[in-house]
Amino acid sequence: MTMTKYIKWLGLIFGVVVLNILLFSPGFIGLGFGGGAFSTALSVTLLFGSVMALFYGSYTLLFKQPVVLPVKQIETHEDYVEALSFYRRIKVLEEDITLGLSQLSRMKKKKETLLNVLNQRFDPGELSYKKFASVTLEVEKLLYLNIRSVLNRLHVFDEAEYAALMKSKSSKIPPKLVQEKTKVYNDYLSYVKDSLHTNEEILLKLDQLLLEISRLDSFEAGDIEQMPCMQDIDQLIKHTKLYRQ
Repeated sequence: MTMTKYIKWLGLIFGVVVLNILLFSPGFIGLGFGGGAFSTALSVTLLFGSVMALFYGSYTLLFKQPVVLPVKQIETHEDYVEALSFYRRIKVLEEDITLGLSQLSRMKKKKETLLNVLNQRFDPGELSYKKFASVTLEVEKLLYLNIRSVLNRLHVFDEAEYAALMKSKSSKIPPKLVQEKTKVYNDYLSYVKDSLHTNEEILLKLDQLLLEISRLDSFEAGDIEQMPCMQDIDQLIKHTKLYRQ
């Protein structure tokens, strides 16, 4: 059970308990089973509804299998986290998925830090602010693009077949076919790892950019493109986009 689900589950229990206290406590609404037929029927209905809500909510939060979010519907940071978290169940990729989720979290924090620093050092209308903010947003888009590509690969990755393939040494499948299928699955895994490695480069470049900005006392807007880190980021963006064409 994840911490978020645990918190929601406790919240559900607390909500049901508080609701029943309000409904049945003599100091509040004061419903009960010793009054008239209508009061008794209403009390039974509400109590039954509370129990059903608790059971259904607990099942949904604790036992119901999550549904993978279609990649084309992913828009927000939370969508990416939800979609990537779904694949934590793939054992062979568990560490990679954890790394990807960490990258999403770090990207969000670094973007917020960079924009905060820019707001402190520049006026939003200044060309310097616009250039730094623009490259920050471009790098963020690139990281999300990599995660989206990873999700596309994960969507068609068959964990059961991969596991069976890894145990097929004594299988009747021809060795050549096993070798070819193994290569296909290894390509899946390599692509995921390469995308995540690129994301680590992106996050490193953002750290370097933040450091360079903090070191600058004064400079002209035209000097921004000549900053080593800005040039590295520009090359990384161009290389990644060309690689994915």
